[in-house]
Amino acid sequence: MSSRAKYVNLPEVVFLVEEANGGGFTARALGESIFTEAIGLPDLHGKVRDAVRCHFDEGKVPKIIRLRIVREDVIDA
Repeated sequence: MSSRAKYVNLPEVVFLVEEANGGGFTARALGESIFTEAIGLPDLHGKVRDAVRCHFDEGKVPKIIRLRIVREDVIDA
Protein backbone atom coordinates (compact mmCIF):
# COMPACT_ATOMS: atom_id res chain seq x y z
CA MET A 1 0.00 0.00 0.00
CA SER A 2 1.47 3.36 -0.97
CA SER A 3 1.52 6.25 1.51
CA ARG A 4 -1.03 8.05 -0.65
CA ALA A 5 -3.51 5.16 -0.59
CA LYS A 6 -4.22 5.51 3.12
CA TYR A 7 -5.51 9.08 2.57
CA VAL A 8 -8.22 8.12 0.08
CA ASN A 9 -11.17 9.49 2.06
CA LEU A 10 -9.76 12.79 3.34
CA PRO A 11 -12.64 15.28 3.26
CA GLU A 12 -10.27 18.23 3.56
CA VAL A 13 -6.67 19.34 3.82
CA VAL A 14 -5.61 22.20 6.11
CA PHE A 15 -2.75 24.60 5.43
CA LEU A 16 -0.95 26.83 7.89
CA VAL A 17 -0.30 30.14 6.09
CA GLU A 18 2.28 32.60 7.36
CA GLU A 19 3.73 35.86 6.11
CA ALA A 20 7.23 35.30 4.73
CA ASN A 21 10.12 37.42 6.02
CA GLY A 22 10.87 38.85 2.57
CA GLY A 23 7.21 39.47 1.76
CA GLY A 24 4.53 37.20 0.41
CA PHE A 25 3.20 34.07 2.07
CA THR A 26 4.16 30.46 2.73
CA ALA A 27 1.65 27.62 3.08
CA ARG A 28 2.38 24.23 4.66
CA ALA A 29 -0.19 21.43 4.83
CA LEU A 30 -0.82 19.86 8.23
CA GLY A 31 -0.31 16.11 8.09
CA GLU A 32 0.84 16.09 4.46
CA SER A 33 4.13 16.86 2.71
CA ILE A 34 2.82 19.84 0.74
CA PHE A 35 4.46 23.28 0.73
CA THR A 36 4.12 26.32 -1.52
CA GLU A 37 4.67 30.06 -1.47
CA ALA A 38 3.36 33.10 -3.30
CA ILE A 39 3.55 36.89 -3.45
CA GLY A 40 -0.10 37.57 -2.53
CA LEU A 41 -3.14 35.72 -1.22
CA PRO A 42 -4.95 35.43 -4.58
CA ASP A 43 -1.81 33.88 -6.10
CA LEU A 44 -1.43 31.61 -3.06
CA HIS A 45 -4.96 30.24 -3.55
CA GLY A 46 -4.06 29.03 -7.04
CA LYS A 47 -0.71 27.62 -5.99
CA VAL A 48 -2.25 25.72 -3.06
CA ARG A 49 -4.89 24.21 -5.38
CA ASP A 50 -2.19 23.13 -7.84
CA ALA A 51 -0.01 21.67 -5.07
CA VAL A 52 -2.92 19.65 -3.65
CA ARG A 53 -3.86 18.31 -7.10
CA CYS A 54 -0.23 17.26 -7.71
CA HIS A 55 0.12 15.59 -4.31
CA PHE A 56 -2.95 13.35 -4.41
CA ASP A 57 -3.82 10.75 -7.01
CA GLU A 58 -6.65 11.62 -9.40
CA GLY A 59 -10.02 10.94 -7.80
CA LYS A 60 -8.54 11.14 -4.28
CA VAL A 61 -8.12 14.90 -3.98
CA PRO A 62 -9.82 16.29 -0.83
CA LYS A 63 -12.99 18.27 -1.55
CA ILE A 64 -12.11 21.14 0.80
CA ILE A 65 -8.88 23.10 1.24
CA ARG A 66 -8.72 25.24 4.38
CA LEU A 67 -6.18 28.02 4.88
CA ARG A 68 -5.41 28.94 8.49
CA ILE A 69 -3.73 32.33 8.21
CA VAL A 70 -1.41 33.10 11.11
CA ARG A 71 -0.26 36.63 11.67
CA GLU A 72 2.28 37.67 14.23
CA ASP A 73 2.51 41.19 15.61
CA VAL A 74 5.41 42.19 17.79
CA ILE A 75 4.85 45.16 20.08
CA ASP A 76 7.05 46.94 22.58
CA ALA A 77 6.39 46.07 26.23
